[in-house]
Amino acid sequence: MIRTPLRPLARILPARAKGENPDAIERENIRLRHEAMRDKARRRAEGRLLVLGATFFCAFGVIGLRMGILAQTEPAEPRTSAAGAQILAQRADIVDRNGRILATNFDTHSLYAQPQQMIEPEKTAKGLVAIFADLKEDRLLKDFTGKRKFVWVKKKISPEQMQAVHDLGEPGLLFGPREMRLYPNGRLAAHVLGGAGFGREGVHAAEVIGVAGIEKFHDARLRDPAQNHQPLTLSLDLSVQAAVERVLQGGMSIMNAKGAAAVLMDVQTGEVISIASLPDFDPNDRPRPLVQGNAADSPLFNRAVQGVYELGSTFKIFAVAQGLQLGLVNPGTIIDTAGPMRVGGHRIGEFNNKNYGKISVSDVIVHSSNRGTGRIALQIGPARQQDFLKSLGFFKPVEFEMVEAGGGKPLLPKRWTDLSTVTISYGHGLSSSPLHLAAGYAAIANGGRYVRPTLLKQAGPQQGERIMSAAVARELRKMLRAVVTDGTASMGDVPGYAVGGKTGTADKPKEKGGGYYKDKVIATFASMFPADDPKYVLIVALDEPVETSGDKPRRTAGWTAVPIASEIVARVAPLLGLRPAIEQTPLADITQVSMQNGD
Repeated sequence: MIRTPLRPLARILPARAKGENPDAIERENIRLRHEAMRDKARRRAEGRLLVLGATFFCAFGVIGLRMGILAQTEPAEPRTSAAGAQILAQRADIVDRNGRILATNFDTHSLYAQPQQMIEPEKTAKGLVAIFADLKEDRLLKDFTGKRKFVWVKKKISPEQMQAVHDLGEPGLLFGPREMRLYPNGRLAAHVLGGAGFGREGVHAAEVIGVAGIEKFHDARLRDPAQNHQPLTLSLDLSVQAAVERVLQGGMSIMNAKGAAAVLMDVQTGEVISIASLPDFDPNDRPRPLVQGNAADSPLFNRAVQGVYELGSTFKIFAVAQGLQLGLVNPGTIIDTAGPMRVGGHRIGEFNNKNYGKISVSDVIVHSSNRGTGRIALQIGPARQQDFLKSLGFFKPVEFEMVEAGGGKPLLPKRWTDLSTVTISYGHGLSSSPLHLAAGYAAIANGGRYVRPTLLKQAGPQQGERIMSAAVARELRKMLRAVVTDGTASMGDVPGYAVGGKTGTADKPKEKGGGYYKDKVIATFASMFPADDPKYVLIVALDEPVETSGDKPRRTAGWTAVPIASEIVARVAPLLGLRPAIEQTPLADITQVSMQNGD
């Protein structure tokens, strides 16, 4: 920096020549220099204050943003990630509607190794392979003799295995406390519960998290410390679930079916009392998902919730329901079911090329006439049919407390033509799950209101949207009862429990190339009981059944799904507290005659 002299000669000499005081020039320069220094110091201070203010503004801005983010997130119990930290929230139990344990926690141990502390790694490896058949001796030996300081051996072991490892006497093998999920009923309600696994893991603790089913759907609730370990109470009845699965398993075997599903639902509350899918699995040892092939062939696949199928003639009651509700027909209206009938250039036929002629609407359901429901559907029209089926929940996945429920999205036609309207009226062209069908039939059974299926125990009935009048629902129940007494479901009657229902047999579509198989079907029986005042809806569906007791193989629902549903009703009705009704029979005519001695 160049500083100006306080007594510059260029000004001093002229000042002396004029007789002025040179000191005044020096004082003036000192004043100017001090003012310049003061201004510079002020500017420097102002700059520092500005930087400091900006820093504080940014800091408070970041803090405010973070507080806003935290305010929008769900509260969570703080957890430490330090080694050996305890998992703060023990997972709550899951119980059935009567408080019986479906899932609980079990204290066990993990097994790990510290190779540097091992004395005999070769002997230890052999001993561990003898205890745990899934371990490989060469792999263990490589881990034990390498440079690793820590090796997981087994993340959960039984008390018997723990004792066997302890007997090896190897100081380099150590145990850590661990909690695991236990399903004491094994395979029972496997698809509902889903299963659990480990989340955050440490040597001395592991976090148990849900991986499927209701365990995953309500994972946050089951781990929430604020719940104070209150069990999650389901709508399932353990005894009923066991009976349904046992009958379904036996029926699936007898009918040579590839798979099976059943749904038992309370028509007033929407509570699912039992839901089963076969084949199943043990959630204590949950298998891995398939990495190739058809996912529906995996035992993990839930046919009752995820499986969407064309459910055949079980849909006919919905076409009649809408026709009655709109006033287009009544139970006695005569429908001409005689052929030929062509819609959109396609022929509409009957099963086994039958011709029922002119029959009433009630008989259309009893005889399961495709052309009969097709003619009613044409009167309804595509737009009104879509609105009605949408109100019954057939256009979206069922809102159900299982993560798999989202995968059960119905398959709808890309263009809803008159042909679609006709084929959908008898259950072809729209695919849905057995759970969808249960909700639809529950609306008929409870007097006309839609109730959402639920896996949680309810305090009382649901007051859902009204879909049809109580009078229409009553007429439909009479028709469904007639299907069992006089129609295609004659094997479905259960003495003491008036059963009403509708059969459905739909050809399975081919996975590739389009078209349908001629020898593979989905057989379904949608039923309700007692038919005069229904309390429950039962859906039974079989994948590729074949009944072989006769001369020819039989695949229709009347021969396959109906007998299984009948046996289920006979088993579970007493468990549900339903008393059998004593049917009145007419007295035989008695003629009094006189008896004479000697005759």
